[in-house]
Amino acid sequence: MEKYIKAPISDEDAKTLRAGDYVYITGTIYTARDAAHKRMAETLAAKEQLPMEIKNNIIYYMGPSPAREGRPIGSAGPTTASRMDKYTPDLLDLGLKGMIGKGKRSDEVKQAIVRNGAVYFAAVGGAGALLAQCIQSSEVIAYDDLGTEAIRRLEVKDFPVIVVIDSEGNDLYKNVMESSVTKLLK
Repeated sequence: MEKYIKAPISDEDAKTLRAGDYVYITGTIYTARDAAHKRMAETLAAKEQLPMEIKNNIIYYMGPSPAREGRPIGSAGPTTASRMDKYTPDLLDLGLKGMIGKGKRSDEVKQAIVRNGAVYFAAVGGAGALLAQCIQSSEVIAYDDLGTEAIRRLEVKDFPVIVVIDSEGNDLYKNVMESSVTKLLK
């Protein structure tokens, strides 16, 4: 099913999304990869304020290539989400509502997604140049010294993703794998 949502994402919208849904996101999302997640964890451990509001927001696991002339950003494909798994449950418990990446998530992340009514989306790997066309603006808001891993605020319009893990814990990757095995064994 195709759905259109606004970001930041409301609790109600997150609960309506199901594993396998095609979703188009319009609004504000943030980027953060490994180094930025490590720095955010250090910030939280020091009882300091994060550089952006986490509640109801979406983090895109992405580090862009340099922008071409006249464009706000370069290629903007997803990175492997599991690299952020050790940091993700804490961010979900603080109100993070969605994540965009590629690949599987740990059981701890899945449990935190369900516990917090959040959603894990996948963006198509290898389609970074096409995904960048949905990004209307990009601004570094924190950790500029991290280069491509700095935290950016993105304004997106109809950014295409697929729900992989929904707020009830349904896992598209697991469902597809089980279905494929069943078909192979017939």
